[in-house]
Amino acid sequence: MPHLDPFTVPEFHLPFENSKDPGADRANTEATAWAVDRGLIEAEASEQFAGIGFGHLAARVDRGAPYGRLLLLAQWMAWSFVLDDQHDLLIRSGRVGDWQPLSAAMARHVSGAPADPAPAGPAPAKAADPAPAKAAGDPARANPLVASFAELCDRILAGMSPLIQARYRRHVPRMLRSLDEEAANRRPGHRPAVEEYVLTRRHSSQLLPMMDMVEADQGVEVPDGADAAPELRELLWSAVDVISWGNDVFSLPKEYSCGDTNNLAALLADWHGLGLPDAVRAVEGRIRDRVEEFLAVSRALPTALDALGVTDPAARTAVRRRVRCYEEWMIGTDLWQRHDCTRYRDERFAAGLEAAYTRPDLVSVA
Repeated sequence: MPHLDPFTVPEFHLPFENSKDPGADRANTEATAWAVDRGLIEAEASEQFAGIGFGHLAARVDRGAPYGRLLLLAQWMAWSFVLDDQHDLLIRSGRVGDWQPLSAAMARHVSGAPADPAPAGPAPAKAADPAPAKAAGDPARANPLVASFAELCDRILAGMSPLIQARYRRHVPRMLRSLDEEAANRRPGHRPAVEEYVLTRRHSSQLLPMMDMVEADQGVEVPDGADAAPELRELLWSAVDVISWGNDVFSLPKEYSCGDTNNLAALLADWHGLGLPDAVRAVEGRIRDRVEEFLAVSRALPTALDALGVTDPAARTAVRRRVRCYEEWMIGTDLWQRHDCTRYRDERFAAGLEAAYTRPDLVSVA
């Protein structure tokens, strides 16, 4: 990777408005307490974990949702950051194979499939605590990362319509597979092509399941006929690219320090022989172009829906509200990283070290 020259995070071209739900601080505090209670993080460093500001991010993208649903989104986001850190730890410690049983257990759970059958043998003694019994036959489900996922997943699905449930059930396994793709990108001597990386990043960003959650919370239900419109799909990918590429700039010092090539700025620098300041400016240019594409497609969307025969007023209103959600995701994520989040400014994190709250034994805990 190129030398890490100092660079300034640009003011990205994001001509959208955003405001924060008043439940942000409360959701952040309660989501942190939940993560400690579920054994996901080290309690002694919970203040540092709270500095990620997942409650504030949830409050920026899900403003006006019932508080219980806002908190659920903040808890899912907290879990997602633990997942990201744990997966990175496994890669760097040469234990990425330990990830597969957990990933498989989560994919089975979100699909509604039963756990693997218990091996033949004597019946186990009745457990005093019912929680381990729930994981019988599938040891991975006893892991705190998987158990907390299952808890959240069940609560999330219970608040979704069947239409959005189906999308969430598709998006989560694809998100999990994308982590395998990112791990493969970090093989010694391997350098993914930029466009290959962009496709993987759309899912490893973990945004799609969260966007499903926000749409459910906001009562946005786009019917399948409109959802399949190429223009609406392009708006989704534009928004996800803008968010992901901006995050790549904010997280660049940490990823650079631990040799992680899953970063657009680092790849542009490597492939095109740029210094990192120039690579960051190149990312800024790509974001500007993507936002302009988003705005152009947004303007053309009514005509595209006419051509598809999507004339139902409720469907068209849902489409407009989804587009507004995408706008809030783009600007809300940027403002969160600039004002609400200490994750990318933490000295340990920027030095490529594990955060103080990270449990190095979490994946091996049964």
